[in-house]
Amino acid sequence: MTLSAALLKRLTPWRNAPTWRIAFSGGLDSTVLLHLLAQLAKTQALPELQAVHVHHGLQAAADAWPQHCQAVCDGLGVPLAVIRVQVQAGASLERAAREARYEAFAQLIQVGDVLLTAQHRDDQAETLMFRLLRGAGVRGLSAMPVQRALARGYLVRPLLDVPRAELEAYAREHRLCWVEDPSNGDQQFSRNYLRQQVFPLLSRRWPQAAATLARSAGHLREAQGLLDELAQMDLAQAANAHEFAWLGYPSLDLAALAGLSVARQRNALGHWLATLTRLPDTDHWSGWASLRDAAADARPIWRLVDGELHRANGRVWWLSGAGLPALAGTVPWPDPLRELTLPGNGRLNLLGEAPPGPLSVGYRQGGEAMQLPGRGHRDLKRLLNERQVPWFARGRLPLLYCNEQLIAVANLPGLDGSAGANFVLRWQPVINDQGLS
Repeated sequence: MTLSAALLKRLTPWRNAPTWRIAFSGGLDSTVLLHLLAQLAKTQALPELQAVHVHHGLQAAADAWPQHCQAVCDGLGVPLAVIRVQVQAGASLERAAREARYEAFAQLIQVGDVLLTAQHRDDQAETLMFRLLRGAGVRGLSAMPVQRALARGYLVRPLLDVPRAELEAYAREHRLCWVEDPSNGDQQFSRNYLRQQVFPLLSRRWPQAAATLARSAGHLREAQGLLDELAQMDLAQAANAHEFAWLGYPSLDLAALAGLSVARQRNALGHWLATLTRLPDTDHWSGWASLRDAAADARPIWRLVDGELHRANGRVWWLSGAGLPALAGTVPWPDPLRELTLPGNGRLNLLGEAPPGPLSVGYRQGGEAMQLPGRGHRDLKRLLNERQVPWFARGRLPLLYCNEQLIAVANLPGLDGSAGANFVLRWQPVINDQGLS
């Protein structure tokens, strides 16, 4: 099967996408992919093609690449979008550039679009070796998937089973021109060292090393698929209903998790956390054991990159973004017949007859008390304890004051105005901002 036919077969599931956007660096691999697609478009009914060049501005030579890419695209009749990004300084320039690049792609992609990238089989083998040397687990050693979701569309790597030598042969046959990144010769970058020092040595002893390593990545991806299925089964038991679901915080039943083996706990929790935060490395997983095994009256917190895992009411809770800080101050409510927007804390509604007098909304600072029918004045802290309100949510729970007297606590039956008053105080919290998807 020709390279062109193999590519078309690989892309069959995506033929109905609105647009195929080709990540076009101007290098050999993406030049071959772009040329293949432009030629196929002459004889096949393909989605609209658009090339996308991300300019990082990390080296002087790169300033000429957008012009080169434009010339190639003009020759092939494919429109080009050039996006300039700022790469954040950090420990790994490679990683920072990659993150900036994919953030740019994600912003460009429309619903159902497909981003096509030109990683090949040798790239896959290098990725597996690189992650193996970093001590990655099964998920990391699965290397690059052929396809995955990206923003509102998909990322597809249609050349992932094609050796680089085949791409080079195609480029020579069609007399293609491409740019060479000067940084590709810098062996301070780990991938360059693997490509130029390690793999040539391996290939002399094992000529099929790249192919077999890429095949192993496929086996590991299948194993990860089974682990994901197991995680989904375990999480189905832990994601049970509870009375504080209205808070909007993702949570899991601690007993259901703790009843699993340690390996299954980490597998299930890692699967759950992967949609919420960047996962911790092996050493930092001790934070889970500390949270799980803390005393019953403790308030343990496991701090991760993008948020925190808390324990309360027999559950583990994920807090991030707007859900983290407690609030202070008061907000006047001049017209209780209209919904009140609380800065950074959702919306509040008063259902029924509004009490006479000026109303305001505040937050717990300590020492509050309220009058209850048949019970007299009661300390708010004790009332919240009686209803087992999770401790981390108490500083965000709206309190309704009339003439500076506490008269209701949102969403808590018996305290929300429903006992002895003619109204009910209903709060719609901010949807917990997870930051990652």
